[in-house]
Amino acid sequence: MFPTDGSEFAARSEEFAIEISKKFNSTLVAVHIIDDKLIYPFEVLEDEGKVILKNVRENAEKEGLTVEDVLIVGSPIHDMEKIVKKTKSDLVIIGTHGKTGIEKFILGSVAESSLKTVKVPVLLVK
Repeated sequence: MFPTDGSEFAARSEEFAIEISKKFNSTLVAVHIIDDKLIYPFEVLEDEGKVILKNVRENAEKEGLTVEDVLIVGSPIHDMEKIVKKTKSDLVIIGTHGKTGIEKFILGSVAESSLKTVKVPVLLVK
């Protein structure tokens, strides 16, 4: 499973996620969580999430992978374990930090939270 916010750190993680999925001939589960605490118009956040997941799908499919997209509204910090269970993922590959500013703090917390709450192995990518 590869949670992404579309940031530069996520792009680095995406490369690892694609390579590992290829090596093990597995489906890549690409996840974008629209943070329910953000105050942007929902349509803007949804469109951004769709574009982010579309880019992951295109990159993975170029490598011959099957991709499952997950776009949800929720808490990136609290919902990661639920998504892992629902998608039956056996590995989470996540960047150590996300976007800049307050979002960087929040998404850096997502990586830390994943380490603490997710029951499958978590690979952090710098």
